[in-house]
Amino acid sequence: MDYMTVQVITPNGVCYDHHAYFTLLSTVDGELGVLPNMIPTIASLKIDELKVRRIDDEKHVDWISINGGIAEVLNNQVTIIADSAERDRDIDVTRAERAKRRAENELQEAESKRDIDAARRAEVALHRALNRINVSGHK
Repeated sequence: MDYMTVQVITPNGVCYDHHAYFTLLSTVDGELGVLPNMIPTIASLKIDELKVRRIDDEKHVDWISINGGIAEVLNNQVTIIADSAERDRDIDVTRAERAKRRAENELQEAESKRDIDAARRAEVALHRALNRINVSGHK
């Protein structure tokens, strides 16, 4: 029975560590499906969800909100170093909705002032909030 270990590490420590049959990563170059015994790979991740199909049950899927980072696939180990990450069950949807509204307001204000840097920061904050809200929908 082939499987791999998937670990998500953030500056706060390990936030996910389980065995899996399949993992779907969202890289800056597109989606990357990872299976056991895959060739060594390193990829930059974008702000998006991580899908992990666990080994205990084919229908057992974990969803994790990943806010950018790097993934390394090596010797049946998928290691993700993320800027920040949250499992679907840990996401505070109310807080994510507030962050979304705040980012939308900041984006609107930055665009009206033609502040390109502030607009970019607000777009990233908005993307992170929307990702968290989307991942929380998998609960």
